[in-house]
Amino acid sequence: MAYHALILSTAAGLSTLLGAVLVFFNKGKSKKILCISLGFAAGVMISVSFTDLFPNALSLLSSQLGNRWGNVLSVITLAIGIFSASLLDMFVPHQEYDDETGEKSHNDIFKVGFVSTLAIALHNFPEGIATFMAAYKDVELGIAIAFAIALHNIPEGVSVAMPIYYATGSKSKALKYTFISGITEPIGAILAFLILKPFINDAVLGGIFAFVAGIMIYISIEELLPSSRQYGYNNHALIATFVGICIMPLTHVI
Repeated sequence: MAYHALILSTAAGLSTLLGAVLVFFNKGKSKKILCISLGFAAGVMISVSFTDLFPNALSLLSSQLGNRWGNVLSVITLAIGIFSASLLDMFVPHQEYDDETGEKSHNDIFKVGFVSTLAIALHNFPEGIATFMAAYKDVELGIAIAFAIALHNIPEGVSVAMPIYYATGSKSKALKYTFISGITEPIGAILAFLILKPFINDAVLGGIFAFVAGIMIYISIEELLPSSRQYGYNNHALIATFVGICIMPLTHVI
C-alpha cells in the first residue's frame, strides 16, 4: 500500500513538468507571450489560493478548533504567509525601470520565476502528504486525488517554466526549476510515511495550506501582475489572468 501511495504522489507532483514542456514549442522569445504567461501564472496562483488552499485550511482548522478559532487562525496564518513572502522580497530586491532602454531588466523576471518555484514547491509539499495519506488508506481514493492534483499541477508548471525560460533563455533551466517545484510532492509523501505520520493532523495541514496561500497571494499581487503589464500588452495579460483564475476550479471537475 505504501508503494502504491508513493507512486501516486510522485506522478501527481511531476505532472508539473507537463506544463514546462510547453517551452519546447516556443521557437523564440516574445514579449506578448511573456505577458500572457505571467498573467496566466498570477491567475493560477490567485485561484489556487482562494478556491483550494484557503478553503481547505478553513475547513481543516475549523474541524479541529471550531468555527470561531478556525476562522481566526486561518486568517492569522494567511497573514503570516503574506508577511513571510514580503520578507523574502526584501532580500531579493527589484530591478529598477531603465529609462534608456524603456524596460526592466530580465533579472526581475528570473526573480519572479524563482519565487514562483518556491511557492509552488511549498504548495506541493502538503499536497504530497495528503495524497500519500489518502492512498495509503484507500488506493482508489488516492488515484482520484492524484489525478485531480495532476491536472491543476500542469498550469502551475507553466507558471514556473515560462518566467525562468524568458529570463535565462534556457529550456533546461526551465525544466530544472519546474522539476524542483514538483519533486517536493513525493518528498512530502516520503516524509509523511517515515517521519511525520505521528505528528500530522488536520490542524497542522490547515495551517500549512493557509500559510502557502498567503505566500501565493503576495507573489501574485506584488510580482506576477505588475510584471505581466510591464511590456505593453496589458489587455493580453488581463485576459490571461482571468483564464488562469477560471481554469483551476475546472481541474477539480474533470
